[in-house]
Amino acid sequence: MNRVYLDHNATTPLRVEARNAMLDAMDAVGNPSSVHAEGRAAKAIVEKARAQISDALGAAGADIVFTSSATEAAALACAGRSLHGAAIEHDAVGAWVSEALPVRAGGGVVVDTAAASTLQLANSETGIVQELPRGLALSDLTQGFGKIPFRFDASGAEMGLISAHKLGGPKGIGALVLRQGLDVAAQIRGGGQEMGRRSGTENVIGIAGFGAAAQAAQQDLADGKWDRVEKLRNILESALADASNTTIFVGKESSRLPNTSCFITPGWKGETQVMQMDLAGFAISAGSACSSGKVKPSRVLIAMGYSEADAASAVRVSLGLETTERDVLRFADVWAQKLKKHEARAA
Repeated sequence: MNRVYLDHNATTPLRVEARNAMLDAMDAVGNPSSVHAEGRAAKAIVEKARAQISDALGAAGADIVFTSSATEAAALACAGRSLHGAAIEHDAVGAWVSEALPVRAGGGVVVDTAAASTLQLANSETGIVQELPRGLALSDLTQGFGKIPFRFDASGAEMGLISAHKLGGPKGIGALVLRQGLDVAAQIRGGGQEMGRRSGTENVIGIAGFGAAAQAAQQDLADGKWDRVEKLRNILESALADASNTTIFVGKESSRLPNTSCFITPGWKGETQVMQMDLAGFAISAGSACSSGKVKPSRVLIAMGYSEADAASAVRVSLGLETTERDVLRFADVWAQKLKKHEARAA
């Protein structure tokens, strides 16, 4: 059985460009902090990737501080701050929020004071894209970076979070993006790497993969490849709607990531759907990958006004650039068959 991977918001397959860059970086034996030729060669790999990411993100003049993940970047950005944020934020950011911002039914967030607030660019569970107010203290750019047009320098945000494995890079490498002139207090102290903001010898191999992935993602976006994915997402939702007149497509009337469909079929547990579709050869999720192992309703959907019962009946399908029309139609067909069996048992 050929499996179909439809969980790209959790993590993406490694791009060939990233793999090749990482393989080349493995031959760089030097420490980027060393002044000899080998060290300078390793440093050049790091700085090339930093420039690639800055260009792809539209972050000219900003500082790109490499970390082990977007979660670590959030801790670096938020430590010692008191931020306003909504319940739809990822746990990595939500852990630092001291005051809750209201969420509209369509998933939009009402920001009171931008300079003291955090607001994600796009939600990992629903795919709903936010309109970022200027002067925002922090934005989690992780899901939107590489999928939708965005320029950090035009957004007016002070800080941003990004992660390599969400756009075809390796796991275990992320970054904090800082507006020029802004500083943060180091949380990992030692040798003073990353402009004194994050000590520890840089992950040269992971950084090389991150830079190559960001550059490739920027080109894919410019080439309109995500437009094709959006059409596939719409084909999928149309097929699912034909199979069920009770299924709710979350955020369908809102601006969404082109690859994301979060849908609720009342009375059919999301975790059950995930397991059944997994056995049938399809990888999907019932929420954020960081919490998918927890059997509890999505707090994101509850914050949007859905009941706990409906939130517990939600699943997320997130497509990738290699997803085909055959993949989504196969999924819809198998899902419809499983739904009929569920309805027969419930009757």
